[in-house]
Amino acid sequence: MYLSSLRELALGSRLKALSDHFYQAVDEVYRACGAGIESRWFPVLRFLRDVGPTTVTDVALAIGQTHSAVSQLADRLVDAGMVVRQRDPQDGRRSVLALTDAGERALGALGPVWLAIRRGMAESMGPRGLALLDAIDGCEQALSSRPLVAAILDQRAALTREAVQVVPFEPALSEHFRRLNQQWLERYFRVEDVDRALFADPEGMVLAQGGAIFFALYAGEVVGTCALIHEGEGVYELSKMGVDENYRGLGAGRALLDAAIADYRARGGTELFLESNSKLTKALGMYQRAGFVLQPALRPGSHYERADVYMVYQG
Repeated sequence: MYLSSLRELALGSRLKALSDHFYQAVDEVYRACGAGIESRWFPVLRFLRDVGPTTVTDVALAIGQTHSAVSQLADRLVDAGMVVRQRDPQDGRRSVLALTDAGERALGALGPVWLAIRRGMAESMGPRGLALLDAIDGCEQALSSRPLVAAILDQRAALTREAVQVVPFEPALSEHFRRLNQQWLERYFRVEDVDRALFADPEGMVLAQGGAIFFALYAGEVVGTCALIHEGEGVYELSKMGVDENYRGLGAGRALLDAAIADYRARGGTELFLESNSKLTKALGMYQRAGFVLQPALRPGSHYERADVYMVYQG
């Protein structure tokens, strides 16, 4: 599933999808058993039966829903004849929700259905179902002691103090070289054979030939990469510049570009060029600001089908 690939970023959506699935399944069971209630009614009805007449506010706090949501649900339960609003005998200024006789009868006949639900879920989900319940318990406890919004905003504040760092190639980072470049290639063009060959063996095709590969790190996350490919006799190509589209604006591209130029100079290079495409206007502007000059014609023997821009460094 696509949502599962987003992990924590889509947690709310994933839980919503699971919640909807469980609601729909239990509603279907209730209908098949002639239960006469809906799954979304269950928390309020059970709480009122277990605790007795209670205010909307107290119900909302107990079941973890908003006052508005419980109030709207109470209206539906009143219309269904399951709940009645009545004056609080201890405080006549406020009203409480109480089960009706019909509500009591409906719940009183559901024991076998609830037992079937418990056992059916255990059979369907197996040990993972129990693990999910344990995880939900742990999640609820953790959130009660450390509010999520505060934790996220604290992390965001800490990240604003982080700067992009450029590091050289390490074998453990090889997959990011492919990932980051494949991301923009597939979005704007297509992955060509020359790209696949480079992704399959960056050490052999770049490092072993006298080139270099750099990675941009932000708070430990790999957010960008580029390569300096040695063409021979002091000629180098700036290639495979890719920045994660979710981390634009941090200066990762320019940091990588500066690192590659500095490395080219340290190697005593005599020519540094790049090939690109006119679609990539922001990247081309960055290259020009760094000292690359657009050439009037394409480079003879161009590596790429997509290339319609040829630039040479004259900084």
